[in-house]
Amino acid sequence: MAPGKQGKSAGTSENPSVTLFREYLRIDTVHPKPDYDAAVQFLERVGTDLGLACQKVEVCQGRVVLVLTWPGTNPRLRSILLNSHTDVVPVFEEHWTYPPFEAVKDSQGNIYARGAQDMKCVSIQYLEAIRRLKAEGKTFARTIHLSFVPDEEVGGHKGMALFLQRPEFKALNVGFALDEGLASPSDTYSVFYGEKSPWWIKVKCTGSPGHGSRFITNTAAEKLHKVTTSFLNFRESEKQRLKANTSLTLGDVTSLNMTMLEGGVSFNVVPSEMAVGFDIRIPPTVDLKAFEEQVAAWCRAAGDGVTYEFHQKCMDQQITSTEESDPWWKAFSGVCRDMKLSLKLEIFPAATDSRYIRAAGYPALGFSPMNRTPVLLHDHNEFLNEDVFLRGIDIYARLLPALASVPPLPAEG
Repeated sequence: MAPGKQGKSAGTSENPSVTLFREYLRIDTVHPKPDYDAAVQFLERVGTDLGLACQKVEVCQGRVVLVLTWPGTNPRLRSILLNSHTDVVPVFEEHWTYPPFEAVKDSQGNIYARGAQDMKCVSIQYLEAIRRLKAEGKTFARTIHLSFVPDEEVGGHKGMALFLQRPEFKALNVGFALDEGLASPSDTYSVFYGEKSPWWIKVKCTGSPGHGSRFITNTAAEKLHKVTTSFLNFRESEKQRLKANTSLTLGDVTSLNMTMLEGGVSFNVVPSEMAVGFDIRIPPTVDLKAFEEQVAAWCRAAGDGVTYEFHQKCMDQQITSTEESDPWWKAFSGVCRDMKLSLKLEIFPAATDSRYIRAAGYPALGFSPMNRTPVLLHDHNEFLNEDVFLRGIDIYARLLPALASVPPLPAEG
């Protein structure tokens, strides 16, 4: 599925679901100024066309969550939530083969656009699966809600995090949620049952200032060097652990990257303060308290005047059951077996809105049905092949009936 020649625009031969997907991709919801109004209007139009109830919840100024609802026959049962986010990350257009917001389809059916994988594809797959099921006259006991949330790509603090606190969310009576996953280059489909805890740490080092021509002792730079070496040595050990054990995935080890450096006022002045920032993603198997104690020890070992502060500190380590005794997993995995889909269970290596959903006590799986597809979220030339996209609709058209037909649970009477 390498890049081919540019194909024609949507014509009579194009599947209408693909045409709708490309239309959504052309809505510019890139940060820092995403056009959320256009996205909500588009999705509301599609929802109305499908006969779904529409509700808009402004969780804070300029941030609206759209909820589309297909009522079930038994409103007392807990509902199914299909979550997706409307925003996308910035692009560097000079590195793209095609303009990133034109949704060009090449001769091989690859659709190039920011959001093609992350995650406008899933939003449209949800909707098109429901379109198919409604056209077949299907009804289910459990209500299905679709939530389209803003700001996931900048942490979700003004999106899902606030939405979960609202009475409108409580009224959805959610029992189980699906959210985004990742593409898979192999034949298997990745399913994510948990996520790493993201920690953003800034380490500040203070020391003696002076003239740049002298050998000043106890400098901030020397301390910065020591503490950075400790962090990066740990990074290397985790990198080697992943490399040495083929059964491990990126979600099974702690990733750590130095992402920021601050300090200095002039070439000839030894600064009295310097700082370094780290992005750390910690799997749920790690003792978070013990890990913070290790961070504190690295800082102490670097000398006096070395402190750290958190700019993000997620302490939740909830995971969703993948035991066959769990009714939600039984329904999900049963469909995949019937469709002969090979699944790979993983911890998500980064962070999605699922972490908020799980932390609030709701089981959630991350799943984007894209196999035989290179992982290109946040990358240049992000694309999804139209056949893979359409296969995803087929999968959701089987998954949704199974999930929405899970028999009443003990807590539901």
